[in-house]
Amino acid sequence: MTKRIKTWSGLDREKLYNVKDAIDALKAFVSKKFDETFDICVKLNVDVTKADQNIRGMVLLPNGTGRKVRVAVITKDKQDEAKKAGADIVGDAELIDKIAGGFLEFDVVIATVDVMPSMSKVAKVLGPKGMMPNPKLGTVTTNVTKAIELAKAGQIEYRAEKAGIIHAGFGKASFATEKLVENANALVDALKKAKPATVKGNYIVSASVSTTQGPGLKLDVKAI
Repeated sequence: MTKRIKTWSGLDREKLYNVKDAIDALKAFVSKKFDETFDICVKLNVDVTKADQNIRGMVLLPNGTGRKVRVAVITKDKQDEAKKAGADIVGDAELIDKIAGGFLEFDVVIATVDVMPSMSKVAKVLGPKGMMPNPKLGTVTTNVTKAIELAKAGQIEYRAEKAGIIHAGFGKASFATEKLVENANALVDALKKAKPATVKGNYIVSASVSTTQGPGLKLDVKAI
């Protein structure tokens, strides 16, 4: 057991916290060497094998993520617009070929409709990384300026994994507690709005908050 883990003994790991109290408790144990990320884990009462319960979407965190987002835009006719809007990487067929070869120096990929037939070349590269452009997520679009602005402003994707669990970073330890609470609430609100009509009983089964190198604290689902 490391010295750091020993310091966690002062935390009540069985208590059910509200979001603010959990964040405040964890802040006392964050690293002084780097700016840790706050993460939330939510288990939903969904069966992701059913199409209407495969929870996935985008949410704009009101206070951003605290990290620089590198945006790649693949387009034929809107390259100048993408560059003006702040895209970090812009290209067409040559960029698709580069990605197919393993180039992944970006965090978000936005594509216009006209290039989608060619995107099949990179589906096996981007798909497992969760970066394949998708019209439902707004990353296949004709309005590249808006898509870039949202990505840079702190829009994140949420997606239920096999067991109905969603993991998402919602800010940095350097953020004021109030800003972290607002971000966490924005994500939870988005999940609530995405509740399928076919789900009966409790939708949010459990939830917890943790930091990059810290422990997880259980949340009172009735208070989120």
